[in-house]
Amino acid sequence: MSEQEMKYEVQDHVGVITLTRPEAMNSLTYTLYASLEDAVRESTARALVITGEGRAFCAGDDVKQILGSSQPAPAEFAERSRRTGGLTPAADALLLTDIPVIAAVNGPAVGWGMELALMADIRVASENAKFGELFVIRGLCCDAPGLGRLAQLVGRERAAELLFTGEVIDAATAKEIGLVSRVVAHEDLMETAMTLARKIASNPPLAVQALKAGLRRTLEPDWRDTGRWASEQIGRLRKTEDSKEGVAAFLEKRTPVYVGR
Repeated sequence: MSEQEMKYEVQDHVGVITLTRPEAMNSLTYTLYASLEDAVRESTARALVITGEGRAFCAGDDVKQILGSSQPAPAEFAERSRRTGGLTPAADALLLTDIPVIAAVNGPAVGWGMELALMADIRVASENAKFGELFVIRGLCCDAPGLGRLAQLVGRERAAELLFTGEVIDAATAKEIGLVSRVVAHEDLMETAMTLARKIASNPPLAVQALKAGLRRTLEPDWRDTGRWASEQIGRLRKTEDSKEGVAAFLEKRTPVYVGR
C-alpha cells in the first residue's frame, strides 16, 4: 500500500480507509486503486468507513494518468482486471465483501468517486458534499455501481437524469432524493460515521455478514457480468473523438464540443 496515497487504520473493530491525495482531490491512480482493493480484501474489521483527506471525498480517475494517457494500464492492473472478469478490481472487492461499508462523504464525490460512494451500504454526507456521475461529459459510460445501484437508491428516472446530464448535486439534494441517509455538519461527519460503524461492529459479526450477503443475493445484479459489459463500453468509448475531446477540454479548462464520433 502506498502510504502517500491511502491510509488504513483500525479503531474498535472499525477499519478506516482514508484517501490521501488532497492536492489532487483524492483522484484515483492505478496505485491508489490497487491499495483500495487490497485494503478491502485483506480487512478483518467488522465495519469499514471510507473517507477522503482535505476538501474532497474523491474526484474520480486521475485525468492525466488514466483518462488522458494513451498508454495501456500497467500489467499488474490488467492482471487484477482479468481475475475479476473485467469488473474494476477495487469495485469487485467492495461489491463482494461481506463487511458493511459506510462512506463518510466529506466533499465532492464525482466520477468514480461517486461510484465509490455508491458501493457503500450507507452514505453519511457532510454539508460540503457534492455528487456527480460525470462520465457522460468525458464521453464515457459509468462503471457497474452507477448502473446497478443508483436507480435502486433514487429511482430510474432520477438516475437517468443524473447519468445522462452529468449534473452535480449538493448534499441537501442528495438527501432529498435518497442518495444519502443523512447530512451532518462538516465537523460532525467522522464522529457520526464512526458512531454508526461502532454500533454495527458491536453486533454479532457473522449475523451482520449474513445479512449483507442476503441483501446482495436479493437485490443486486451479477456484478462481474455487469462490470465486464461496462468495461467493454468504456474501452470502446475511450477511442472516440468525443471522449478525447471531453478529456482535452477538461485539461484545457474550456467547454467541450462533441461531434458524435
